[in-house]
Amino acid sequence: MAEKQLLLPEAFLARMQSLLGGDYPAFLNSYSNPRTYGLRVNTAKISCEEFEQIVPFSVKRIPWIPDGYFYPEDVRPSRCPLYQAGLYYLQEPSAMTPASRLPVVPGQKVLDLCAAPGGKATALGAALMGDGLLLANDVSASRAKALLRNLELFGITNALVTSEPVSKLAERFPAYFDKIMLDAPCSGEGMFRKEDALAQDWSPEKSDSLAQVQRELILHAADMLKPGGMLLYSTCTFAPAEDEGTISYLLANRPDMTLSKIPGYEGFADGIPSCGNGDPELTKCVRIFPHRMNGEGHFLALLTKQPDGAFSEGAQDFRESAAGRRSGKASKNKAAAQPGRPDKQSLALIRTLFDEIGITAIGGRAVDDTRIAVFGEKAYYLPSVPVDTREINFLRHGLYLGDLKKNRFEPSQPLALALRKGEAAAIVTLSLGDERIAQYLRGESISVTPGETSVQSGWALLTADGHPLAFGKLVNGVLKNKYPAGWRGI
Repeated sequence: MAEKQLLLPEAFLARMQSLLGGDYPAFLNSYSNPRTYGLRVNTAKISCEEFEQIVPFSVKRIPWIPDGYFYPEDVRPSRCPLYQAGLYYLQEPSAMTPASRLPVVPGQKVLDLCAAPGGKATALGAALMGDGLLLANDVSASRAKALLRNLELFGITNALVTSEPVSKLAERFPAYFDKIMLDAPCSGEGMFRKEDALAQDWSPEKSDSLAQVQRELILHAADMLKPGGMLLYSTCTFAPAEDEGTISYLLANRPDMTLSKIPGYEGFADGIPSCGNGDPELTKCVRIFPHRMNGEGHFLALLTKQPDGAFSEGAQDFRESAAGRRSGKASKNKAAAQPGRPDKQSLALIRTLFDEIGITAIGGRAVDDTRIAVFGEKAYYLPSVPVDTREINFLRHGLYLGDLKKNRFEPSQPLALALRKGEAAAIVTLSLGDERIAQYLRGESISVTPGETSVQSGWALLTADGHPLAFGKLVNGVLKNKYPAGWRGI
């Protein structure tokens, strides 16, 4: 037995042996295998086909993830300019699965309830293609900051990033969202091979305690879902109480929620009814085991809230009582708060800067002046869906465009990353392997030749083979560094 297997808790191993039966030896042997490494392409910025043509290191398609790739352990993809341009996100292959199985389309209102550090939120945001709303929440303010950075790196233009208890969001947004992702905090049993500390910290009591947290979260999530909407619940654990047990609890307490079939893959295993209430419908859940696939352990369940008029009598009774409990708070929030519209002078300064750089589109969509808002000296590009954010603790309300100074407007780094290839006319184009890109991203100014720039002076967008990286100012053949210190070394 491998050394790492000896570190696995005996109670955990005993449960897995009972759960897997004849598959248990193969499961145990999987802990001797090396872990896998993956990245997910930002298809809002680049197609997978173009990515494969320009990526400077070896990649191999992940067969069950449309935009996912394995990469070798000895590669450091975070050091590549394509990463700093937000063209891909580094994520464990199995962890990519939940977002890939929630069918998000542009224009929808989407909630990622426990979103940090942003792996699933960036995937959901990319699927929206800048149209609709992504509300990405994490109750931990420090983790929410990491979430915000990853959404900005990915160039998501229509996100609200909040740090609130789920119960407060449920009061504010009853039956509001088309799609909800709940990647619940869990005991992390599926990550033992990846992180030894999780195994050392594990106990049956901790798993049972987390199951209670999950059950509260999933009820609130169901209450925030529109009739006809879909909820994807996931964990990275094998624990029955946290997986089928939590789904059974939801179905018993929210009879208008039903399980839906998840698009399959040959390595997926069905949910196990005996791990829940015995309902055969639980086979529609998916379990990911490391001995069946090239990834760590996961659990997924896709649920649909039945449309109005399609409920059982018990579900209808629940919906009516729930509506009564919420009606007072919901009625106060029918009209979204109107955020600070810019005055004529502020809008003129923003427009002057956009004209100088030649920005006519952001994130694949024409610039809409009605989405520009100013709070203090900072300008934002709001989601196309109006949202009442009063009394909500949010870290970012839409895309941060930049800062209003005396008689000028300075663009932000998130704006640079929100731009797609070809959306700015004033650019400096360097090849992907040019060492000056790394110098600039370290905070240095760089010399450029006339053939590398489309303008000779003023604000310009530095690009790697046309893919936006950061703004700078051209002065006498030098691109003066405007890359924020807080972004260096990401």
